[in-house]
Amino acid sequence: MVRAKAYVVTALLLFAIYLMLAGSLSSTDLIFGAAAAACVSAIVCGVLVRDPGKLSPTRLAYLIKYMLKYFLIYEVRAHVDVARRALSPSLPINPGFVEVPYDLRSEYAVLTVANSVTNTPGTVTVAVDEKGKKLYIHWIDVKAVDPRRCRELITREFEEYARKIFD
Repeated sequence: MVRAKAYVVTALLLFAIYLMLAGSLSSTDLIFGAAAAACVSAIVCGVLVRDPGKLSPTRLAYLIKYMLKYFLIYEVRAHVDVARRALSPSLPINPGFVEVPYDLRSEYAVLTVANSVTNTPGTVTVAVDEKGKKLYIHWIDVKAVDPRRCRELITREFEEYARKIFD
């Protein structure tokens, strides 16, 4: 029963992602998307969902809230900043590498934070030190070098959501 729940949840998420990427609700897309999501879920659900007991509506709600906030606020803000720097060469650019500690348990949570940093223009996660629990990030405009301050400026909100969703 628990595995069936993992299969259904995985299929529904894949189906939703498919529909968002397709940008259409035509009958062809609905049928093909549902079939593709069902097939892919059968193949990957055992790998993606390690602990089906963690599947809950609350975690899903946090995931949706995070995705909306990430794509509508964080991404837009970062794109505007990078565009301003590209269009105004007089704006300061102070690139460098910073060390950012993290306090997450699950690999999925760490991956979410690292990918969120990398997908946000102006920052790129270049390495993850699992033993030391640190991310090494290239930052287009280094505003601090203290690891705790860098965490506050770059990853704190990403970590809060990742923890609620995956840990």
